[in-house]
Amino acid sequence: MTEKPKPRIWFSILPLFVFLGIAGASYSLLSTDGRNVSALPSALLDKPAPNLGVPPLDGLTTNNQQVPGMAQDLFKGKVSIVNIFASWCVPCRQEHPQIIKLAEDERVQIVGINHKDGTKNALGFLAELGNPYDIVGVDRSGRASIEWGVYGIPETFIVNHEGTIIFKHVGPLSEKDLSQKLMPIIEDAIQNAG
Repeated sequence: MTEKPKPRIWFSILPLFVFLGIAGASYSLLSTDGRNVSALPSALLDKPAPNLGVPPLDGLTTNNQQVPGMAQDLFKGKVSIVNIFASWCVPCRQEHPQIIKLAEDERVQIVGINHKDGTKNALGFLAELGNPYDIVGVDRSGRASIEWGVYGIPETFIVNHEGTIIFKHVGPLSEKDLSQKLMPIIEDAIQNAG
């Protein structure tokens, strides 16, 4: 009587171990392990803000005047908040009340970069939620966002009166982020602007 060959069980469970290994490595890379992902480093911190001309969002008006796009040297002499947003971005919708609050402070300039969005959609988003922006540049290709070193949207930057990026926040702003992180930096930047 000949003996049947024993199935090699490890061949049948090998794909499971490969999957678990890949899943574990992926989880390790994606987990925050208590790190603050909103404080991702930026190669642009303490460097001049990108000096880009970005066209305006056609049809966006304030007091019957077209809201301007991003002109070169728009950061000189003013403390500015730059917010990257899009109508299709759910976290942008979540953080919008915080951007509205920032716009109530007339000591700062609020600049929006509308990322890879359609004109009609962007106008609808701002009509529905309110327009906190003094300036809105339309970045249809994503090129301006790349120049700003954007990882994903929303992202918010603080630019001092000399045109230097002094802070970057990745992800939606919460009330706590606004009061505990941004406002102290904004106040300091305003005081230093003299």
